[in-house]
Amino acid sequence: MQLSWLGPNNRKSHNENGLELRDRLADAAKVGDWESVIGLVAGDNRVNAVRVGGSSLFAPLHQAAWLGAPESVVKRLLAFGAWRTLRTADDQTPADIAAARGNDHLSALLVPELQRETSKTTVAQLECQLQAVIYGRVLDLCREHRIRTPQVGPLLEYPAAVMWCPIPGMYGGFSITFAPDADELIVESWCRVVGGSGERHRVRPDGFELVEKGFV
Repeated sequence: MQLSWLGPNNRKSHNENGLELRDRLADAAKVGDWESVIGLVAGDNRVNAVRVGGSSLFAPLHQAAWLGAPESVVKRLLAFGAWRTLRTADDQTPADIAAARGNDHLSALLVPELQRETSKTTVAQLECQLQAVIYGRVLDLCREHRIRTPQVGPLLEYPAAVMWCPIPGMYGGFSITFAPDADELIVESWCRVVGGSGERHRVRPDGFELVEKGFV
């Protein structure tokens, strides 16, 4: 399963058409215009998109949880690939938001169906180490484009999932997956216009190591 992480949060990093679509999606989700939301995410990977430059980092599923959308709407968002584990700027999942708002009719739908059991502490530690790997390689680009570094929770929702995190200006990005033998990540990164630029890191909760380079 291929997942796409939409990291750039600087509006200058997006073209005008892309920004317009993201804004329309965020606006529709915020007011509960579910027909427009479904139309904008159908056949695209925007279902987990947040408003570019926004502060709350609510994706459509978070807004559905906040507003207490009909179950049919949540089911359609999930069918389009909405991540139950995606967290907002306040570190809340859609299930957390629905519970806090008293929207109990969504509780069962929003509980993540995990294909792999990993503790929240381990997930948080892995994300810190993953961020260090990404910053170690492309810190200036991350600052320029205000990159939201990837959350690894969505990888737990699908068997053998791989998350792709493109970095503008890198002409490449980071491919992230869980190691099959441990609660660790395998992270590959490369620049497709530079020969021998590939690097493979093994990311652990307590650190990381470069295990191979030069394979691209």
